[in-house]
Amino acid sequence: MANLADIRDEYEFLEGDDRYRLLIDLGRALEPMPDPLKTDATLVRGCSAAVWVYPARQADGTLHFLADSNAAITKGIIALVLLTVQDRAPQDILAADVEGALAPFDLRAQLSSNRTQGIPNMIALIRETARRYAGG
Repeated sequence: MANLADIRDEYEFLEGDDRYRLLIDLGRALEPMPDPLKTDATLVRGCSAAVWVYPARQADGTLHFLADSNAAITKGIIALVLLTVQDRAPQDILAADVEGALAPFDLRAQLSSNRTQGIPNMIALIRETARRYAGG
């Protein structure tokens, strides 16, 4: 998957439906999440679509997240969120300005409120996971 800056540059160049297609393509590029990991424990609350996020601690101590959604656009949104935190140390995730990194995408202006209402919950779940792994 490309880095967030490259995605942002492409996104800013696009308009309307092409932005939707870019988000859908980001979602399709996510690493597959096995169905057994899609449980109530990995479900993000407060999203209009079902979104699951599963963390795994890697040997180097960084966190690697698997994620999926039953809605293509929402899957693209969680892919954007993951680009800001993927394979980083829990302390780095806690210090990351995820909202600031996503701000240039102006998702609230581009998408319906139903599509964006769960973004803070996605970020909160990732931060809570990082907090647990960081030991605090």
